[in-house]
Amino acid sequence: MIFKAVREGKPYPEHGMSTKQWADIPPRPVRLDQLVTTKRNLALDRLLAEDSTFYGDLFPHVVEWSGALYLEDGLHRALRAALQQRTSIHARVLVL
Repeated sequence: MIFKAVREGKPYPEHGMSTKQWADIPPRPVRLDQLVTTKRNLALDRLLAEDSTFYGDLFPHVVEWSGALYLEDGLHRALRAALQQRTSIHARVLVL
């Protein structure tokens, strides 16, 4: 198993974080098997693109809510790490 669970949608309340606010959160290591995804679908072309983070944040965005870690943004980067046989990624974690 790569992720703890796969779901569609965010169970936590809207946080209203801007890109700048996310950038202020220092990244920390997060185990892939502790993450719950908030997206069920994956675009294969984005997964295989070499420049997939060119226009976005280098680090995935994770929301910690009610004791669970939800992968809000960065599913492609997390899956790419799993395909490289890595068990963790560095992510920005917002605690709600």
